Amino acid sequence: MYHVGFLHTAHAHVEAFSALMADVAPSLTHQHIVSPQLLERAQLMGSTDREVRVGVHAALSELPSLEVRVVVCTCSTIGSVAEDCGRNLDLRVLRVDRPMAEVAVRSAHNIALVAALASTLTPTRNLLQAVAQEANTTVRIVDAPCLDAWASFEAGDEPAFHHRIAAHIDSLDPSFDVAVLAQASMAPAAQLVTNGTRVLTSPRLGVEAACRLTLQES
Repeated sequence: MYHVGFLHTAHAHVEAFSALMADVAPSLTHQHIVSPQLLERAQLMGSTDREVRVGVHAALSELPSLEVRVVVCTCSTIGSVAEDCGRNLDLRVLRVDRPMAEVAVRSAHNIALVAALASTLTPTRNLLQAVAQEANTTVRIVDAPCLDAWASFEAGDEPAFHHRIAAHIDSLDPSFDVAVLAQASMAPAAQLVTNGTRVLTSPRLGVEAACRLTLQES
């Protein structure tokens, strides 16, 4: 049976996604590649930068030898690049936010796109728009960045990071049908929101989809 692969740009994701795998599909094993420099480069030069693509391709190329056929890219900034690179490596690469985007466009019209990194806004907005087009539906997407939260994540203070994001969501216009959290690292903030806003997060939906694909491949 094949393993589920993960491409991360933060070491903190290894523990979080390993726990999700144990909950969602305890019979499946998993392999993790962590490459923080990919996000650093994408923040500086943009996700379409040639060196970002080369780095993503190199990271993904390690996984087929580890008996991996399905890979979750947990970084939304480089997710589109990872999906493209996977097609050249006999890998099914799933950006972690794609299943979340599919749920969002099926169930909402007014979407608040919440991100703690500016580099994540455009890739996630493009994904939502593409998924909506594929579904032949129209959505209104409003950027709702919470950029001052990221310093807490970089400092390793995840509770402060999540509380800041939750407070930001609580301050949003209540007319939004849903708040979409663009980054996997933001997911725990959903449990801290107090104003009743519906919040969609990517990790569990992404892992569930990857496990289904892996079982189909095995």
